[in-house]
Amino acid sequence: MVEDDLELEEDLGQATIVYENPEGETVEKTVPNEHIAYFQDHWIVKTEERGDHDIVRRIPSERVYYTERSVEEFEDEVQTIRNRVESFAGTLRERLPVGDEDESQDSHEIEVGSETDHDQ
Repeated sequence: MVEDDLELEEDLGQATIVYENPEGETVEKTVPNEHIAYFQDHWIVKTEERGDHDIVRRIPSERVYYTERSVEEFEDEVQTIRNRVESFAGTLRERLPVGDEDESQDSHEIEVGSETDHDQ
């Protein structure tokens, strides 16, 4: 059975963003982790819901002093990045063999001479 409410049931923690608003005031806002994202040099923060629409605020990165997220979320993000890097590195190793064993098997010696070598 599919639930009508598609909101995440699992608590993903909180995120806090501190930024300067257009009036030059410092604003600190805390939201659920899933309501903040970084995209195209802007932080995007869900501020409210109106009917079927989410209202988001785009904050230019140069106006943001810092963001903080819960430690569990950070550990999950680091692990995800590590897994992606390891997977990418494995794919590269498969496609581009590197190392002493592969080099000795696939290497070929090519002699290159200059025109003066032929004249002598």
